[in-house]
Amino acid sequence: DDFNGHVPNSVTSLLAAYRGFDTMFETTVIFTAGMALILLLRRPREEENTPQEGAVLRGQVILRVMTKIFIPFILVFGFYVITHGEIGPGGGFQGGVILATAFILYALIYGRNALYRIIAPKTLDVLAAVGVLLYAGVGVACLALGGKFLDYAVLDKLSPGDGEALGMTLVEYGVGITVCTVMIIIFNQLAEEQAKAKAS
Repeated sequence: DDFNGHVPNSVTSLLAAYRGFDTMFETTVIFTAGMALILLLRRPREEENTPQEGAVLRGQVILRVMTKIFIPFILVFGFYVITHGEIGPGGGFQGGVILATAFILYALIYGRNALYRIIAPKTLDVLAAVGVLLYAGVGVACLALGGKFLDYAVLDKLSPGDGEALGMTLVEYGVGITVCTVMIIIFNQLAEEQAKAKAS
């Protein structure tokens, strides 16, 4: 209980504190998998001659309208799961997947071109790295404040009484950002391969 400090969820304390290094490297593995898929499947710009689909379900009015209605709720629920991971069931891995489903659903209904107008592939690549850097950055901040790497208790110097919870929440968001963006990257690359196969 003393180790858990101000974080009531023992599972979060276990994953983000006791196993903080392990969770950070799990996030790094997910990031690496996404980047490896890009290296294997993404074509150089000069070779990109396969037209990408537009609104693939243009005639399905009900699906298109309901998608626009549900996506905001999916996004809010995803952020809730990430944030709530500090005090109850949830966390970055689960919340990141939920957030990714909103973007993937949008791409399935409106086409990948529509998704790229919202978030470009290069932006996804950068955000995947940002999530890992955010996680590691919290650890570096702990070191800078005189504690150990990922010793969230020292963050009380920045936010008295809430430092540990703040650190774990930032870590969960780092995980969530990486998981979300890598899931979208995987979907995009596999969908692009399928489009290439159909075009050939």
